[in-house]
Amino acid sequence: MLAAISAAKEGATVLLIEKMSREGRKMLISGKGRCNITNTAYQSEFYKKIYPKPKFLKHAFSLFFSKEIINLLEENGLKTKEERGGRVFPKSDKAKDVIDTLLKILKKYRVDIQTGTKLIEILTENKTVKGIKIKQNEQEQVIYLKSVILATGGKSYPATGSTGDGSAFAEKLGHRITKLQPALVPLKTEGNIAEKLQGLSLKNVNAILRLNGKKVKEEFGEMLFAHFGLTGPIILTLSRFAVEALDKKLSVEISLDLKPALDEQKLDARLQRELNENGKKQFGNVLKNLLPSKLIPVIAELSEIDLHKECNQVSGKERKRLRILLKDLRFKIKGHRGYKEAIITAGGIDTNEIEGKTMMSKLVKNLYFAGEIIDLDAETGGYNFQIAFSTGWLAGKSAVVVK
Repeated sequence: MLAAISAAKEGATVLLIEKMSREGRKMLISGKGRCNITNTAYQSEFYKKIYPKPKFLKHAFSLFFSKEIINLLEENGLKTKEERGGRVFPKSDKAKDVIDTLLKILKKYRVDIQTGTKLIEILTENKTVKGIKIKQNEQEQVIYLKSVILATGGKSYPATGSTGDGSAFAEKLGHRITKLQPALVPLKTEGNIAEKLQGLSLKNVNAILRLNGKKVKEEFGEMLFAHFGLTGPIILTLSRFAVEALDKKLSVEISLDLKPALDEQKLDARLQRELNENGKKQFGNVLKNLLPSKLIPVIAELSEIDLHKECNQVSGKERKRLRILLKDLRFKIKGHRGYKEAIITAGGIDTNEIEGKTMMSKLVKNLYFAGEIIDLDAETGGYNFQIAFSTGWLAGKSAVVVK
């Protein structure tokens, strides 16, 4: 949509083809139906959240960044708001309003939108785009065009239409596709601890990803237990590396530090104080001062301390077991929830084969790429949408100046 707006704004006649019956299906379900449009972080911060080659986006970001997408939407009647962590949402909290605004802009620039239309082939001659073959209502048709922008997304949430078609078209034209994998995806754990805790949301915890026992990455913030395992913002961020490691058959573990504000010594002093001051009380009652109620029976079971035991009866060994659990509640990761629940796809068209200043293919003239189809993915927080908006805008603008 952004590529079409950008090209039409430059004066081009634009045809937007969508295989689904309506536009923006994936956007509609994003951000739990609220659509996290972008993030107000500086470019330097954006680069830290993007993989594998964030600097590829330098030119795209310099041309069209968070300020530009916010202005474009606001100028066309959509009010936005900024929330914690610089995340930008529509004021209405409705993703549909973002799509409706983009459709309104497309209409203003007279972009011809054809839904329920499938791309069959990209036609080329002498390694230059000459047109496309499409299928609509069982009728095939060839349309001759000066340039084509492929912006078909990845493979995540296939029900919305992103089934990896674009990668197949690019590969057919000679492009290298780096390994596609689900990213920002919930993780499945061994055992039944997560199941016992399902529905429990934790804030201000530290999650550490360990591969073959070695700490490789950590995230601080919110997470959620589910019947299958772990999810929530910090888990989704770590999932990109967990999925990669599982693919390589490495041992993958997530270690939760439930008390990140306290080091081992301070936590031990706190535990001692709680136990001493409540000597005659039952251990279970004292845990209420330290943990959410749903966690209490689980931690008691793992630490092998009887909940009914009087605090003054808790031994030094038991206290140590409790302290270790609170600082390192470990989950063995056995898998992930796949593309059906992955927010985005990691991997895609190799950025070495795309011109960063135009988004044009280095192999096929006048063929451009935008969004998730490119080998770029980011953490949660509006970063992925901004990649799509920026690359789309640049591709649209460049596609009008046909070489």
